[in-house]
Amino acid sequence: MVVNTGKYQISYDSKPEELKSDKTPTVIDIGCGYGGLMFGLTKHLPNDLILGQEIRDKVANFVAEKINSLRNNSGCIDCTNVAVVRTNSMKTFHNYFAKESVEKMFFCFADPHFKKANHRRRIINTALLTDYAHCLKTGGKIYTVTDVKQLHDWEVAKLEQHPMFERVSEEENDKDICVKVMRE
Repeated sequence: MVVNTGKYQISYDSKPEELKSDKTPTVIDIGCGYGGLMFGLTKHLPNDLILGQEIRDKVANFVAEKINSLRNNSGCIDCTNVAVVRTNSMKTFHNYFAKESVEKMFFCFADPHFKKANHRRRIINTALLTDYAHCLKTGGKIYTVTDVKQLHDWEVAKLEQHPMFERVSEEENDKDICVKVMRE
């Protein structure tokens, strides 16, 4: 397992040519937590690579061990298209993805940072939306969900103000399998 944590470290001894693959993640779960959404999506998006990014070491290790366990227990049939990496997405997101390489991005129950002085730490802000737009394919989507109305209003306002994003209709949302998985 490679998670980039103290327990499962990345080896920088390997030559980059040995590690290259034509397939890259197209579905990103930023702040994936314990991976519930990723495990739900893997069943509905079997041909897409799904990458969870989590800042907490122990949580990233847990998700990696769960992925490994599900793979082993299924004879390498389940969860072969999902992975997790420990990283600070706010600082390193643009290092992971090429221009127009991502189809879907998920931000589920992000830290609301209630104090006004900490609003700059919110995962959806004007500067980061530009990075996300750079990596999203044309027609790519950002999905957000929160149980904090103030944060929801902030995210909607920032996305609507940004010239690279437009809101999709409720009708389109109702047909989207990813929205259905998020609501489960």
